[in-house]
Amino acid sequence: MAIVTKQSTEGGNNIPPTPPSLPGPATNCRPKGLFMMNNGLVTKGNSCVSTATRDMWDNLFDGGFRADVTVRTDNGGIIYAHAAVLGMASPVLRGMLKPAKGFDRKRSISVSGIQHDAVRVFIRFLYSSCYEEEEMKELDLPLLLLSHAYVVPQLKRTCEQQLEDGLLTLENVVDVFQLSLLCDAPRLALISHRMILRNFKAISVTEGWNAMKKSHPALEKEIVESMIYEENVRKEKLRESNERKIYLLLYGAMEALVHICRDGCRTIGPCDKDFKENQKPCTYAACKGIELLVRHFAGCKLRVPGGCIHCKRMWQLLELHARLCADSSLCRVPLCGNFKEKMKKQGKKDEIKWKMLVKKILSTKRIGGALVSLTSTDES
Repeated sequence: MAIVTKQSTEGGNNIPPTPPSLPGPATNCRPKGLFMMNNGLVTKGNSCVSTATRDMWDNLFDGGFRADVTVRTDNGGIIYAHAAVLGMASPVLRGMLKPAKGFDRKRSISVSGIQHDAVRVFIRFLYSSCYEEEEMKELDLPLLLLSHAYVVPQLKRTCEQQLEDGLLTLENVVDVFQLSLLCDAPRLALISHRMILRNFKAISVTEGWNAMKKSHPALEKEIVESMIYEENVRKEKLRESNERKIYLLLYGAMEALVHICRDGCRTIGPCDKDFKENQKPCTYAACKGIELLVRHFAGCKLRVPGGCIHCKRMWQLLELHARLCADSSLCRVPLCGNFKEKMKKQGKKDEIKWKMLVKKILSTKRIGGALVSLTSTDES
């Protein structure tokens, strides 16, 4: 094909014409609040489909030009639509729209149990994949049911997303949970179920909960059982967390005891250690408490186990150290070797109890951080 050129004023070279500018984005002249679907995602503003095209589809629905289907709703409501559009948008509607007998006869579909406005918004969505934001807030649940029943996955995902993004409330969460189970929406079911468990006291007095108790008592029982299970799991985790804290404190006490007997701290320690006034602060969190306990133990006249609660605690710490100590022959903690000998003569029941405690302390410390030796040896 020949290229049309223009002659320069000087009669010189042929200059190709300047190409026209690229078309800009489609102008969005839709009413405020109108949302569109783009590849299954909710968008607001421009899309790959021009505004004129979307307006044409909306006008086709609103005007009912050559409509060949009547959609009948409750209370005598009628919506006019086109079989070709409905059949392409929904495989279920395609199966329902059998060819009518006779020339130019309209086919009819009945949608019962759903309010007329929701059915109209649903049919309109099948034409242009658009919806009004305010309509979605008001009709999200019936639209979710319609999109599932007539297999319109784009609208179904939109309804689920709208609920997850803010439409799910304490008042409607029970209805949403039941509907999500009915409409095979597992993510929405999980989110609503968690919301019920977190706010069970407030939700259990709502109208939705009372209605579910009457219509689906088995489901209400399952939710209560799951709430009890979750509460037991929470209590168990709290108990294990408190136990871990206790085991870590006991291990810290063992480290502080070895530190005092080997290095000395503040004003207490082995007789061969000299304390300096400018000594660095102690890094053992339990050191101060252990130091006070050792001082009490050294001066208490009721030192026998059971005679003084503080001395009893000190005896238990010394025995626990002996069970954690790797080598009592090098240890400078008092009575470490004595307790090692005592363990050989201890009853089976007490031995099992102590071994269980040592095992839990060591396993908790391994989870929390690296283990260090609890043998109190000289640094020489």
